[in-house]
Amino acid sequence: MAAAAMLFVEFNNLFAGGALVVGGIQTVDQYYFGGNNSIRGACVQNVIDSVMSSLFEDKNRKFIYVEMAFFQRWWRQQSEAMKIKVKDLVNSGQLEFINGGMCMHDEATPHYIDLIDQTTLGHKYIKDEFGQLPRVGWQIDPFGHSAVQAYLLGAEDSTLFFARIDYQDRAKRLKEKNLEVVWRGSKSLGSTSQIFTGIFPRHYDPPDGFTFEINDVSPPIQDDVLLFDYNVQERVNAFVAAALAQANVTRTNHIMWLMGTDFRYQYANSWFRQMDKFIHYVNQDGRVNALYSTPSIYTDVKYAADEEWPLKTEDFFPYADHPNAYWTGYFTSRPAFKGYVRLMSGYYLAARQLEFFKGRNTSGPNTDALADALAIAQHHDAVSGTERQHVAADYALRLSIGYKEAEKLVASSLASLAESTSNIRQGKTVTSFQQCPLLNISYCPPSEADLSGGKSLVVVVYNPLGWKREEVIRIPVSTERVMVRDSSGGEIESQLLPISNATLHIRKYVKAYLGESPHDALKYWLAFSASLPPLGFNTYIVSGAKQAGPSSTISLVQTSNESRNETIEVGQGSLKLLYSADEGKLSHYLNSRSLVTSTAGQSYSYYTGNDGTDKDPQASGAYVFRPNSTLPIKPQYQVPLTVMRGPLLDEVHQQLNSWISQVTRVYKGKEHAEVEFTIGPIPVDDGIGKEITTQITTTIKSNRTFYTDSNGRDFIQKAQIFGREERVGGPLGFRVRDTRTDWELQVNQPIAGNYYPVNLGIYVQDNSTELSVLVDRSVGGSSLVDGQIELMLHRRLLHDDARGVGEVLNETVCVLDRCEGLTIQGKFFLRIDQLGEGAKWRRTFGQEIYSPVLLAFTEQDGSNEINFPLPTFSGIDPSYSLPNNVAVITLQELDNGKVLLRLAHLYETGEDKDYSVMASVELKKIFPKEIVKVAELSLSGNQERTDMEKKRLVWKVEGSAGEESKVVRGGPVDPARLVVELFPMEIRTFHVDFDHLQMFGT
Repeated sequence: MAAAAMLFVEFNNLFAGGALVVGGIQTVDQYYFGGNNSIRGACVQNVIDSVMSSLFEDKNRKFIYVEMAFFQRWWRQQSEAMKIKVKDLVNSGQLEFINGGMCMHDEATPHYIDLIDQTTLGHKYIKDEFGQLPRVGWQIDPFGHSAVQAYLLGAEDSTLFFARIDYQDRAKRLKEKNLEVVWRGSKSLGSTSQIFTGIFPRHYDPPDGFTFEINDVSPPIQDDVLLFDYNVQERVNAFVAAALAQANVTRTNHIMWLMGTDFRYQYANSWFRQMDKFIHYVNQDGRVNALYSTPSIYTDVKYAADEEWPLKTEDFFPYADHPNAYWTGYFTSRPAFKGYVRLMSGYYLAARQLEFFKGRNTSGPNTDALADALAIAQHHDAVSGTERQHVAADYALRLSIGYKEAEKLVASSLASLAESTSNIRQGKTVTSFQQCPLLNISYCPPSEADLSGGKSLVVVVYNPLGWKREEVIRIPVSTERVMVRDSSGGEIESQLLPISNATLHIRKYVKAYLGESPHDALKYWLAFSASLPPLGFNTYIVSGAKQAGPSSTISLVQTSNESRNETIEVGQGSLKLLYSADEGKLSHYLNSRSLVTSTAGQSYSYYTGNDGTDKDPQASGAYVFRPNSTLPIKPQYQVPLTVMRGPLLDEVHQQLNSWISQVTRVYKGKEHAEVEFTIGPIPVDDGIGKEITTQITTTIKSNRTFYTDSNGRDFIQKAQIFGREERVGGPLGFRVRDTRTDWELQVNQPIAGNYYPVNLGIYVQDNSTELSVLVDRSVGGSSLVDGQIELMLHRRLLHDDARGVGEVLNETVCVLDRCEGLTIQGKFFLRIDQLGEGAKWRRTFGQEIYSPVLLAFTEQDGSNEINFPLPTFSGIDPSYSLPNNVAVITLQELDNGKVLLRLAHLYETGEDKDYSVMASVELKKIFPKEIVKVAELSLSGNQERTDMEKKRLVWKVEGSAGEESKVVRGGPVDPARLVVELFPMEIRTFHVDFDHLQMFGT
């Protein structure tokens, strides 16, 4: 929770509250009940108990509360009498919920769908329990701020407040009185999604001398004339001086003070007693007016001032609080956990769809536990990777528990759908499906099982996207005599690929996760192509092949030492990668369809983490990236590459050194390269921490400019028009090395200061070509050299960066009492296009990365045909597919029987000549059952959109900065036609009511 009591000094608004952190150096539950206090004395339930008592004492007092994960825990333990009293506080405005998500989420490393989901969960809780609608965004602690936060999450808020911006940016804003701005985060949505934004003049704490926890050293007011040390006038003078100092950097005659900070108000009366006295004596003095306030009250008086405000565009990344302290390391910190969060996020999206198709059952398996775990995993000390190790383990455990429950739901849903549509919502299933959560480390017991004796493996492949999809499925098998058939029994082409040594090596982690060792019979990856309907599944049979009969093609294996040519060509389709035979390095990228021909290279490097022993004691750590030198260190050696060739895909296996290897895949039907890297254990026996990067290098003349996404959503595009550059498109991502839009940058860290968060992708371009790289999790990225993209993939450090975590970022895994540095395996994807053609791939394939297919397995005897009635299924009209520029990002049945539907336009204005246009979605085709009513909601679903729009504040912008071209948004949904219009970058949210007497699919 971030909470604050706010003094308004009508100067002064006093916001009462402390900042409560949903995990960080202690777990969320330890913070709540006060456990493990040898690390830090913190007990959230004491804070809430104490605050409530203080509010009950005096109706003038106010308090603001932010993170629902804690409040929910406290609320469950309260009596009905207490709940009635607290609801009175809420209704009277003494207690105000702001922000209102389950946590105060990070803004650099989460995906935008996760941000929406966790906010929705918190807002629903507040609406259900208290009937309230949070109207203020309060992101006071995250380490930089994204454009998505401004225009998307802030869409239903009146204002947004936060503390952390770059120290150079803050200095300029203080001087120019520009700490409060109108932030227009999306160029596609313009002023229709702008938000008034306030940046605190210092941190999220009171002015010096005004903190009043029991052990704080600020002098309290002593106003008893019978006692020594009477100091009323002295303290009033100090208060007025601090208020006037803040007024000198703030527009209008209203300022706010945040009366609280991390885990304060353990004894709330020590704060409120002093604030009561300050309000009384300061107002008696008359030079300023002080009062209890809330951010909502502050917002209203700022709006009433009718001021014109400076315009802010783009974002607030990267964040530095010191010349050598750029908080850009956390973009990559704990990459395994970041990957797990992203994997579970995609699974949660698919599981909710299947839960809807089957019918929600609150008493049976459902997605609630996974929803809760994912929500708190978005915290700014969770997915950010800036928590302590035992806290990271706690977050992962919660995700695992949530997954286990959702896994049961998915299995039963697929069984119901596959056996018969008439069984849906009746729970009559016979088939038992298994899933493989450790498939990423090549562990999948059902696919590795012995298929002798006439047994077959049935593989159900579910596609959570709203359009048809062709996907190459890869599962581990233990035999080379297998074949694959489709749902009608016809044989389809399949390929066996030897499993790399690196992949076999990380299978030992199965022991760490499950306590049991995998068997050693694993030999191959079995690959086959699946053709999948939208929001539906298809089914395939894997069976043992007879000696004389057809079987999967075993890949042809070749090493670079065996090549007689100077170059080795890889790829069976339009895309060809060329490697030099002597060095084993990538040299060229060729696409025969698009006629792209480019020199291309890829390499790995590492930065040595600064240990903080020079003149500036700043070390590289969980938050901060401070390389010891400005040049990366090259890998020690390379060994010959190995090429696997087959009818579906080619693979290139490379072992760069003893702890870095990779497999590059080129699929016959795709026009991008997939690079699967395995890194670790990073050696630190030399006493030096290391930060591992990869570089993709071309000859593109990118002129110091590159483009990154905002939480997987927006990019900035540029169009080259007769030699001049024109910016079009969305807000974030337009990055120029060593440059900031809002101030003249003093360059102190030319590497760390040019790193940005990458959640979807990063690209560079010139006047003819663009290079795009997409990622499977949050990483840090940059373009430090023209034509080159750099990604940081893994970090292992030996020094703390002194930013609060108090522990070095040195992740290890222990198996059989032997511990070693963490090895991670991940993927990135690269493609080179003609200028202007890359957006289609970035958007379409970006959705496929976020929403991978869901695999489920069951065993059957003998038959070449599927033994259940419905081997293929689509949840929408079989003749329909969503437009290529639209995604279903939420399809969820709620407890009240209504369905929550979110549709997102995937493109920005001007991003693509074909898809940056209005799209139409036919709800009658999405839902093959009678729709009774459709109501459009705010983004978080807590109010109707029309009601929200009526309350929207229209802020004035200074001068010509406020001018913009007309922004068009989708119109109301006609209740007869039921067609939803979406314009570029729109996300629209709906409640859909159905005829509940009608069965799904009938």
